[in-house]
Amino acid sequence: MTMAIIDGKSFALDLREKLAGAVSAVKSRHNVQPALAVVLVGEDPASQVYVRNKGVATEKAGMRSIEHKLPADTGEGAVVALVRELNADENVDGILVQLPLPDHISSERVINEIHPDKDVDGLTETNAGRLLLGKEGLVPCTPQGSVMLVKSIRDSLSGLHAVVVGRSILVGKPLAMLLLAENCTVTIAHSRTKDLAGVCREADILCAAVGRARMIKGDWIKSGATVIDVGINRIEEDGKMRLVGDVDFDEAAHRAGAITPVPGGVGPMTIACLLRNTVIAAARRRRLGPVDI
Repeated sequence: MTMAIIDGKSFALDLREKLAGAVSAVKSRHNVQPALAVVLVGEDPASQVYVRNKGVATEKAGMRSIEHKLPADTGEGAVVALVRELNADENVDGILVQLPLPDHISSERVINEIHPDKDVDGLTETNAGRLLLGKEGLVPCTPQGSVMLVKSIRDSLSGLHAVVVGRSILVGKPLAMLLLAENCTVTIAHSRTKDLAGVCREADILCAAVGRARMIKGDWIKSGATVIDVGINRIEEDGKMRLVGDVDFDEAAHRAGAITPVPGGVGPMTIACLLRNTVIAAARRRRLGPVDI
């Protein structure tokens, strides 16, 4: 059996090109330039790189990028006040607060201050509730990108058994809800699951989102299964630092029908879906009708 590599980088590039076209159409028809505001508190190097990449991607898509960089000792009240100011700004369509926040600031409080219609990360309790109820809302980016990649390989997901390993509110739970909406039969597995390997072997679609390097072995995978590896783990190997997923890729190659690599799989989809959510938010807020993306 030949295993297919699911090229998230290429898929994300195509999506971003479509987004640029959609943004151009919104500008020409409605004189609207969608805008994404990102709030960064502190000096975390990884967050700084991520925010910079988001800004570049936003502008390449033809949208306006707004960055608010605050010192690490900024009080919680000041961050909340900024979010409320952005909520009230009619020229801002999407708001993203970069996580993690400094320890003295409650991420839960700050995130839930974001207006749900501008919550392009899909993390507010309101959007989580909308997803659970099957109502229109903004969906978390990494789970959304993961489902897009599965659908790029499989024509229909209806009736397939999907196993999601991981139950975080950022990935595991929303990913399970999105797969359920595609008419999958969904199992959420985690560290307390009995016979985790056996549960994984039942999956037509196996999604790994646990944050443990190469935890899922090749013999945990059903022959021909589609494997979505959300994990990004930095390990030292042969004297060099490497990025690896939650799935042992070399072992999986002998069992899976298709798999996302790490890096180059789910990762590139996260920013692409963030931009997609910003365009969708801009269109919904202004009642411009559906956007073809």
